[in-house]
Amino acid sequence: MINSPPGPSASAASLTSKPLLVPGQPLILPELMSLATRPDLEWEFFRAGVDRCWLYRATAEGPAAVLIRFQPGGRVPLHEHVGYEHIFVLSGAQQDENGNAEAGTLVVNPPGTRHSVISKDGCVVLVIYEKPVKFIEGF
Repeated sequence: MINSPPGPSASAASLTSKPLLVPGQPLILPELMSLATRPDLEWEFFRAGVDRCWLYRATAEGPAAVLIRFQPGGRVPLHEHVGYEHIFVLSGAQQDENGNAEAGTLVVNPPGTRHSVISKDGCVVLVIYEKPVKFIEGF
């Protein structure tokens, strides 16, 4: 069962959608790999071909966990990691300058690293980061 906060759905263009984590309660995500196909998640627009669903977000500049859904051909432009970023590919595959990451792959990007991401056929990834990235191109 996913703990969901009560209240209305966030609009597609909202930057303040409610995270799944309810303050003071654990967030339990059984069958993590199937999370990518759940129809009841609230996705918000991130950029053309890419949506996101927040699991938690302490502050705009703090740690967070988010699901990112790439449509076929969806991309995130070149960015630099200010803190550690962990990417776990739940479904599909994504590519960056370091290669191809398929479902079941964990990628850890340390501070100071840069990459741009594309998913040729679409994918869903779980991203956990210490600090938001700094975009170099496209934002």
